[in-house]
Amino acid sequence: MTEMTRLPKPVASNWEWQYEGACRSLPTEMFFHPEGERGPRRRAREIAAKAVCASCPVIAQCRAHALAAQEPYGIWGGLTEDERLDIISKATRQAHSLNA
Repeated sequence: MTEMTRLPKPVASNWEWQYEGACRSLPTEMFFHPEGERGPRRRAREIAAKAVCASCPVIAQCRAHALAAQEPYGIWGGLTEDERLDIISKATRQAHSLNA
């Protein structure tokens, strides 16, 4: 589940970047996997979604949002769930090692 405390306050200017997303008019199924999807089918869907993200004018804002909110599902900012978890885990480990 998305970590709601990390989401920006409901101020329109915090969310307006979403209007510019290359994914805005595409089906959500392209970015969020159906139940039980695995293997080549899942990889093909992820590659297609990432191709859309690669041409998106707001990829940086989307990625920043997904990492800050710890979005648990879907392709956000050109990253899969696992890729986001890796980035968050590495940042957490680095922060812990700096504080130790």
